[in-house]
Amino acid sequence: NFNFMEDIAPVGGIIRVPNVVEVHPSFPAKTIPELIAYARANPGRINHASAGIGTASHMAGELFKAMTGLQMVHVPYRGNAPALTDLLAAQVQLGFESMPSSIQYIRSGALRALGVSTMTLSEALPGVPTVNEFVPGYESSAFYGIGVPSRTPAGIIETLNREINAALADPHMKARFADLGGMPLAGSPADFGTLIAAETEKWSKVIRAANIKPE
Repeated sequence: NFNFMEDIAPVGGIIRVPNVVEVHPSFPAKTIPELIAYARANPGRINHASAGIGTASHMAGELFKAMTGLQMVHVPYRGNAPALTDLLAAQVQLGFESMPSSIQYIRSGALRALGVSTMTLSEALPGVPTVNEFVPGYESSAFYGIGVPSRTPAGIIETLNREINAALADPHMKARFADLGGMPLAGSPADFGTLIAAETEKWSKVIRAANIKPE
């Protein structure tokens, strides 16, 4: 049986992407504290959209609910596009979407950003606070990188890692990432492996606590 942690060797990270807690402009909450207060006053009446069961937006919402004790209804879609379509149409009230997929709608005013999910502020969305300011310890982001079969020779892994890091140092790529709210994940294969292990442990706990099953 395939085991990701054993069968894939980490090569290097590429980008880390924040999620954004976002609502339709008609939604009454304008801040994270207002969202929490509204949800507590209306248990089970807020729907939060995601790109599907087990996706980053789903996990971000489940972590938020677990850390705040809120009761909200998860509405899974088949991808980011239909989830955003219904959020833009106010068919659902809340989303925890990735910043690159929704930043254009936030900048245009079609969606309202309440907070970014990383521990640090995002230069791409100045003025939007972190969720961590109001829910201490909250952090949720997607990351992307390169892995190879575990039996790949170390020399090949090191060469690939050097090329990845060289590409991430390119000013044009760094500017593109920044515009989308992403952060380069330059580092060694060991750094990327440590990140994978830590994130796997973190989200395994969320999955078990929320009793999430693959569908």
